[in-house]
Amino acid sequence: MTTGHALLAVGGAFLAAGLIAKAGARIGLPTIALFMLAGFLFGPNTPGLSLVDDPAEMGVLSGLGLVFLLFYLGLEFSLDDLAAGGRKLALAGGAYLLLNIGSGLAFGFALGWGAPEALVIAGAVGISSSAIVTKLLLETRRMNNPESRLILGIVVIEDVFLALYLAVLQPVLGKADGFGAALTDFGKAFGFLVLLAALARWGGRLLSKLFAGTNDELLTVCFVGVAVLGAAVAEEIGVSDAIGAFMMGVLLGGSKVAPRIHKLVLPLRDAFGALFFFIFGLSIDPRAVGPVIVPVLVAVAMTIVINLGTGALAAKLHSFDREAGLNIGLTVLTRGEFSLVLAAMATAAGLDSRVAPFVAGYVLLLAIIGPLAVVRSGRIARLLRRRGQPQPVGK
Repeated sequence: MTTGHALLAVGGAFLAAGLIAKAGARIGLPTIALFMLAGFLFGPNTPGLSLVDDPAEMGVLSGLGLVFLLFYLGLEFSLDDLAAGGRKLALAGGAYLLLNIGSGLAFGFALGWGAPEALVIAGAVGISSSAIVTKLLLETRRMNNPESRLILGIVVIEDVFLALYLAVLQPVLGKADGFGAALTDFGKAFGFLVLLAALARWGGRLLSKLFAGTNDELLTVCFVGVAVLGAAVAEEIGVSDAIGAFMMGVLLGGSKVAPRIHKLVLPLRDAFGALFFFIFGLSIDPRAVGPVIVPVLVAVAMTIVINLGTGALAAKLHSFDREAGLNIGLTVLTRGEFSLVLAAMATAAGLDSRVAPFVAGYVLLLAIIGPLAVVRSGRIARLLRRRGQPQPVGK
């Protein structure tokens, strides 16, 4: 791709995403699904104008979108809040993972595509999209809701789990030779997570001194460097780049310059976040999804039921009301970046060719259903309350 073509693609992506999202927002549609729709419409798999022939050419920009979304989430998150959740948060997060991963694994084996494929499907079906969850909480202005802290805690537990899951899955997909290599990969991932957690817990004071007296221009340059470098190192070690960016946000969130960074990162989060979802839309091929549409619909229905159940359970553990439980279940419903990473790994490993389109169709449907349901969660809660009320005799 030439420089001119690349600039045309990026500019067109921003403009298409912005205009389509603006039009859809007038009728109450969430921007996440609209950004993806824009990518789908202007991608290589649909008739008409195609801004990009190969979505992989915009991989770095997509990665930056993920980094800034998760970095901002880290700034908002507090390790003290996570620790304060204690046993209840561990139970809620553990139950969520057990039910979603377990059902995904059973579903994968039921499809009969093979054991490695079942493990990939389990991860794709079982882990929420940190990027979309973050965007939903911000877009609906629910970050300060009591249940939102629980949602963030569940997402963090998921991110820790997915880092370990990727380490375990690598030898299954042929990326490690034998048990020793697999154990080494797992050890590196776990050790890096412990190091990041220690830095986030005790490194804030050091960063406060390092960035003290820095003007906004240089502070922006520095925190972008920290966020991107942290994500890159995590990816190289074998841990998700998402969790690397998240932990860098937690680290800087404990410093005295956190309020300034919080304000400065907002334009970057919004712009590159839109690009992340747009590029995801570019990769959707409706022709490949058609043959696996029945498994996709079954998996979506299964995920909705299980997530609503785990949301209600999490709310009960924390003494929240039913509406809060509905918010929890709907907000963590979406799947995204991790599922797509697993699909790409399955393709690279030469697994069943049906896995990638299955994951794409599944992620797309939930990425549309989830945000729409979250935006209308109050209306859904009122409808459920009315249905649950006993009808008067003789009426």
